[in-house]
Amino acid sequence: MRSGSLSQRASMAGGERVARLMRQLAGVACRCPAHSQAYSHSYKHGEVQISERKTDYAFEMACSNIRFGEGVTREIGMDLQNMGARSVCLMTDMTLSQLPPVTAVVDSLTKHGVTYMIYEDVRVEPTDRSFKAAIEFAKKGDFDVYVAVGGGSVIDTCKAANLYASHPEAEFLDFVNAPIGKGKPITAALKPLIAVPTTAGTGSETTGVAIFDFEDMKAKTGIANRALKPTLGIVDPLHTLHMPSRVAANSGFDVLCHALESFTALPYNQRSPCPLNPIHRPAYQGSNPISDVWAKHALRIVAKYLKRAVCDAGDVKARSSMHLASVFAGIGFGNAGVHLCHGMSYPIAGNVKTHKAKGYCVDHPIVPHGLSVVLTSPAVFSFTANMCPERHLEAAEILGADVSKVKKADAGSVLSDTLRSLLYDLDVEDGLSAIGYSSKDIPALVKGTIPQERVTKLSPRAHTEEDLSALFEASMKLY
Repeated sequence: MRSGSLSQRASMAGGERVARLMRQLAGVACRCPAHSQAYSHSYKHGEVQISERKTDYAFEMACSNIRFGEGVTREIGMDLQNMGARSVCLMTDMTLSQLPPVTAVVDSLTKHGVTYMIYEDVRVEPTDRSFKAAIEFAKKGDFDVYVAVGGGSVIDTCKAANLYASHPEAEFLDFVNAPIGKGKPITAALKPLIAVPTTAGTGSETTGVAIFDFEDMKAKTGIANRALKPTLGIVDPLHTLHMPSRVAANSGFDVLCHALESFTALPYNQRSPCPLNPIHRPAYQGSNPISDVWAKHALRIVAKYLKRAVCDAGDVKARSSMHLASVFAGIGFGNAGVHLCHGMSYPIAGNVKTHKAKGYCVDHPIVPHGLSVVLTSPAVFSFTANMCPERHLEAAEILGADVSKVKKADAGSVLSDTLRSLLYDLDVEDGLSAIGYSSKDIPALVKGTIPQERVTKLSPRAHTEEDLSALFEASMKLY
């Protein structure tokens, strides 16, 4: 007992010395804007606790398991067998249901005796209404595994169906991003989901994000939570050979902007607020050293292979490389996030009037996601460059610009011109005016951008409604 008392007193004395030392260090800490951080220390039961910190101090990396290889889809039946799947929900869209990617999946499931039901009513560029229809199907099916075969629209729809079927009492807006929805954390376990992407763009096979058009608002929003991540992404480059040229282009533009936006996003340790509990740390956390690696590598592949992939559907090397670039960019932005190009794209797609994009087999007006994102990119990166000119110049150089004699003050114009040249070479529509918008539409486009705080707050440069108006105006014509 005596030795225990001495040990206890020594431990308490040591604790007091540690607390005193930490208070002294806090008093002399560097206070320059580049290094100081707004937080305080408290000492309790031998642990250092962070309290009252305004910005985050940590980032997390999360992504799905990925399997890549030509013809690897044939393994999915074995995967489901290995999981002990009893009842599988297979989701796709009406067009894909007649094409080789779905056939390959169905053949594998049949060969390995996997019981499944197919849902082929996924809407390209899904809406809250189409999400709800898929959710209803999932709830009735009592499925224990989900399989999504398609582009981001299919994979995102399947994520939502899995989420709400696993939370049958939840209201639709419970998990939708705030301020549009309630943004509640996901606490219950979801069923396994295997994603088989057939486009090289969204990276949805790696992320915990599901995007949809909220019809009442005429703008896109979504659900973002790591729990939505597919269990496995089966990335089979043979599936991308069936993409029409314009689909390949628009998918590639999504890869391009995922990489550029995540690389130039607000750094993770400048994002606020600092979560009091890690369950509240958002999926999109700001640029960070690991996401940067994936983003830059994706940009290099885009620079080398995007034009080839668009111009020649039979160029297996180019299409395969862009499929990998989609994965790389997905890992990057799935953790760092995106910012203004994506935030502004949601009302561009949501307010579409009559434009029907080439290469898409749909019966409704559509501005494909990748196109809606890239049309504002020259204006956006010209606007954000002064906050991190080195990153904008590095991106421009990766994309082929000679920056050896460029001043930092010109970083925005150099990256903007580089992007504009790429879009011109790939015969992209000449700005928002070419897809049916005019200056009269700008107030509605700004109104639809304002609620997209999940992404717009990651812009490295703060912006006002007047700034957004100017960016939309500058994007009316590109060339």
